[in-house]
Amino acid sequence: MKQICSLLLLALMATVAGGAHAEKADSEKPTNVEADQMLYDDVKQVNTFTGNVVLTRGTLVMHAYKLVVSQDPAGYQHATLLAPAGGVATFRQKRDAGPNQWVEGQAERIEYDGKTEMVKLFSKAKMRRLEGTKPTDEVEGEFISYDSRAEFFTVNNTPSGENKPGGGRIKAVIQPRTESKEK
Repeated sequence: MKQICSLLLLALMATVAGGAHAEKADSEKPTNVEADQMLYDDVKQVNTFTGNVVLTRGTLVMHAYKLVVSQDPAGYQHATLLAPAGGVATFRQKRDAGPNQWVEGQAERIEYDGKTEMVKLFSKAKMRRLEGTKPTDEVEGEFISYDSRAEFFTVNNTPSGENKPGGGRIKAVIQPRTESKEK
């Protein structure tokens, strides 16, 4: 996941996977953003894309209604993906865990902090790891936080990131791991 941090404009936040790095080759690919409109404030170092936003960088593909990317004085980027009304922002990226390994996620709001390498999914948050099209692990809740440095994530029952009684339930599906046995 560390390579994702170097991705321009937030391509990095898409690696909300558990336990494996994003496709290393993606960090060497150009970032392409398509949208209906772009606003750039050079003084504030903020770039805003709106309307059917599609970001691609190598195997990483992100979709949102709005993408806001800011840069701090040290050059670290913070990105926020916002969903269209009634929908979700999404991402999908290949993982380096082996051939045909993927991670995908969705939420009403997705944030990435390039300095801390943290990815946060807010409201209607879901993440899945896949082998091809087959899910291996799935989690969902109102808030998912992923620390890509420690490869550790938490799922909480409120969009604020707190767990509160009566705040809802989180769900996880963990598929059994099968080891291939050589004869």
